[in-house]
Amino acid sequence: MASNKPASEGSVATAAPAEPYRFGRGEGNEPERTWGEWNPTEETVRPPVRGRHRVTKQRGLARSSTVLGVGVIAAVGAGGIATAQDKPAVSISLPDVIADNLPDAKSLPGIGSSGTSTTDKKASEAAQALAQAPLSTAGLTVADTEQGATDAGEALRARILQQAEQQQAEAAAEQRAAAEAAAIQQAASAAKKQQTEAEKAAAERKAEAEAAAQAKAEQERIAKLAASFSLPTSSYTITSTFGQAGSLWSSGHHTGLDFAAPTGTPVKAVHSGTVKSAGWSGSYGYRTVLELDDGTEVWYAHQSSMTVTVGQKVATGDVIGRVGATGNVTGPHLHLEVHTAGGTGIDPMSWLRSRGINP
Repeated sequence: MASNKPASEGSVATAAPAEPYRFGRGEGNEPERTWGEWNPTEETVRPPVRGRHRVTKQRGLARSSTVLGVGVIAAVGAGGIATAQDKPAVSISLPDVIADNLPDAKSLPGIGSSGTSTTDKKASEAAQALAQAPLSTAGLTVADTEQGATDAGEALRARILQQAEQQQAEAAAEQRAAAEAAAIQQAASAAKKQQTEAEKAAAERKAEAEAAAQAKAEQERIAKLAASFSLPTSSYTITSTFGQAGSLWSSGHHTGLDFAAPTGTPVKAVHSGTVKSAGWSGSYGYRTVLELDDGTEVWYAHQSSMTVTVGQKVATGDVIGRVGATGNVTGPHLHLEVHTAGGTGIDPMSWLRSRGINP
């Protein structure tokens, strides 16, 4: 059991009286004023009045004032510790139960090995670091500090350069994007143009192929017709054509195609048909009219003789008469006229050529 007896008087250290402070001699013959040691207590210290003091903000000295204030606080704290260390120790006795159950001072939170509060130690270290820090660090960000910047101007310069580089990078990216868009548009235009040209070339080839096919079909048709058509005579010379103007013809123009040939040259059927008429016909002399299957009439005039009769069927190339100079003529020749089923006269040259015969 612990004892509650007070500690003996011999164990208490009595502090020696402090030497009075002298502040100099007074005016005239006044003796020197001496002052004893003043130990402030709760009763002698007036409580602080809050709300009556205003701290004036001084530009340019804010950081210096802060450093000075922290330094003063640290100095005052250190002085207080020194004063406390100068005072003699006071013996305090505790009951054994309480003393046995007290925790170790080192295990208490905030207390270091030397017994000094960790909070006070950290505050002192922060004040010391703040006092040693250069004043130009004002305005530095955490990123600036991590990058090793110690000067606000240098940090500002670095940020400006970084922003300029970022803007240049963004401008370069925009230029690249614009160039890529222009290249894509140009490629699309070239592809469209190439496609249009290809389609045009394909259409032209298709049209050429169709035209060639049509021409080939026409040639085959004409060749087939040519096998069924023939020239009306041989050993001839074309002397007058259809529509030719002159006083030799009563209508004022020539109504057929003249094949000049020696008298007696055979006259042939240009196509198969039926003899519609055969005999004398005034200015035409001896004339034979051959009616084809489609109703077209072919007239053979100025013959010297005829070898067919009305209603006779003839085939292509059959001899139906002889070249002569009967009727209104100036010499032996075959006058050939072509009339449609309706009786209209057409150009014999074009009609023969459309059937594969080239006079």
